[in-house]
Amino acid sequence: MSGSDKTAVIVVNFNGGDFLDRCLTSLECQTFSGFKTFVLDNASEDGSIDGLEQRFPEIEIIRLERNIGFAAANNRVVRQAEGYDWVALLNPDAFADPDWLANLHRVAKENPNHSFFGSHMRRHDSSGLLDGTGDVYHVSGLAWRRDHGMPEDRIPRATGEIFSPCAAAAMYRRDVFLEAGGFDERFFCYFEDIDLAFRLRLLGHRCLHVSDAAVEHIGSATTGRQSDFAVYHGHRNMVWAYAKNMPASMLSLPQHILANLAALVYFSLRGQAAPIFKAKWDALAGLGTALVQRRKLQKEIKISLPDLKAIIAQGWFLPYFKNRR
Repeated sequence: MSGSDKTAVIVVNFNGGDFLDRCLTSLECQTFSGFKTFVLDNASEDGSIDGLEQRFPEIEIIRLERNIGFAAANNRVVRQAEGYDWVALLNPDAFADPDWLANLHRVAKENPNHSFFGSHMRRHDSSGLLDGTGDVYHVSGLAWRRDHGMPEDRIPRATGEIFSPCAAAAMYRRDVFLEAGGFDERFFCYFEDIDLAFRLRLLGHRCLHVSDAAVEHIGSATTGRQSDFAVYHGHRNMVWAYAKNMPASMLSLPQHILANLAALVYFSLRGQAAPIFKAKWDALAGLGTALVQRRKLQKEIKISLPDLKAIIAQGWFLPYFKNRR
């Protein structure tokens, strides 16, 4: 393996079912060879990990006795992957095109001033729709997946700057991932990729969407995209990420409060009052820890304010609710 390209591909599995085998088969078909696949199983109960060594003898499997969450599981493998220059994350319900890793590395070499990269994500249902082309972060604290649900043939996205990759299919320089502290393990799952991207941005790192590094993605195959679990974790963590990372000069508390109130109303009307109110209550209860983290993070900012403003969406946040379908 080439030293500058050596990559640990991390698949965190929790009840991945038949998707896991298809994901790992897509990795076996990669045209790029300088990688090793690590599967961390978060105490699955569906048998998806049974016999995996026989079916995929080249991978390394780490079995846990309890589910520690997506954030902590990835951190564990990244720390363990000593000697690797890059870490690529792929969810069990994401199936990579054969040149996925090759194209990520090609663009990384062409853009050495960028440290992390997002994939071109198509919906798996063969509808011709996009699952996303990078994540948008709004000054209110909300985030959404760019181009989600849009016809791929009408959205010709070139490789270009994005705020954050979706961690379902992303690549990071291992050293900068660790420098930023990895994913916040309090988040457990959801919004941890936005939070990490914000911290990387504050440290001066940049991110690209790679238009020809493509995967097919089912999305929230085990938790449900609009399940109570997803609503709770996503909206609790949204508050913590905002409190930790948004510089004082860009704080827009009226918009942040309005975004939270709008979420309370919106999800309550959908019949999910319990998880959304619990999310906001627990977010407030855990705000003290986020503010302690904030004091440290805000002292380390290296990006200029104009550069940060250029990559954070302004104005109203209606596109977020349009993406809730």
